[in-house]
Amino acid sequence: MTDPRALRLEGVAKRFGDGAGAIQAVAPCDVAIARGTTTALVGPSGCGKSTLLRMIAGLEAPTDGGILFGGETPDTLRRRAGLAMAFQDAALLPWLRLRGNVALGRKLARRVPDAAADDALIRLVGLAGFERRRPAELSGGMRQRAAIARALAGDPDLLLLDEPFGAVDELTRERLNAELAPLWDARGTTTLLVTHSVIEAVRLSDRVLVFSPRPARVVADIAVPLARPRHSSAALADLCEAVRAALRG
Repeated sequence: MTDPRALRLEGVAKRFGDGAGAIQAVAPCDVAIARGTTTALVGPSGCGKSTLLRMIAGLEAPTDGGILFGGETPDTLRRRAGLAMAFQDAALLPWLRLRGNVALGRKLARRVPDAAADDALIRLVGLAGFERRRPAELSGGMRQRAAIARALAGDPDLLLLDEPFGAVDELTRERLNAELAPLWDARGTTTLLVTHSVIEAVRLSDRVLVFSPRPARVVADIAVPLARPRHSSAALADLCEAVRAALRG
């Protein structure tokens, strides 16, 4: 665990199927990501970003290459509850109330129950007053915010977010962008974020990896050396344009 590159992808590639009909989703990828940083993955729809994130989570096996987080494989990390992921689909348990779904993140991570901390997370994502509601009584955006709170409740070493703010309104998205990044920064969480929003990628991350159309390969690696909180500025606009230029490629 002395390697400062918390997350290492070495020759990681993914192919679906065999023979002439095989689909190469992710080209061989070599990336090293420092512990405690936030990295955004951006690229065209369907390019393979989410597939790459699922391999890092241990939900898909790479066809080639290997993944290590501080010397641990994704499977080992997941077994010790050191990893949490929030998908585009909130995937809340329908029979649990909102507070129970958030507390589940702590339980699955085998952390000591802490109702006060769970309530603080619920307030952070703007769901105070809805603690006793079931998922069916919440809007799509509210369910997504609950899923983010559940992921954070386990205090993971590695946090993987796949379009986590896609279902929320613009004002809520801006507030979450402003408030969540300092939270996982303070905890030293290593965070990977898949997003289609260039401004969100630059506002939230320390680094933006831009991927090509499928098969996904890194075509630009853009550092974001801006202090937080990040308000509109010429420097922020220049970085956003650099990301857009790489996407246009």
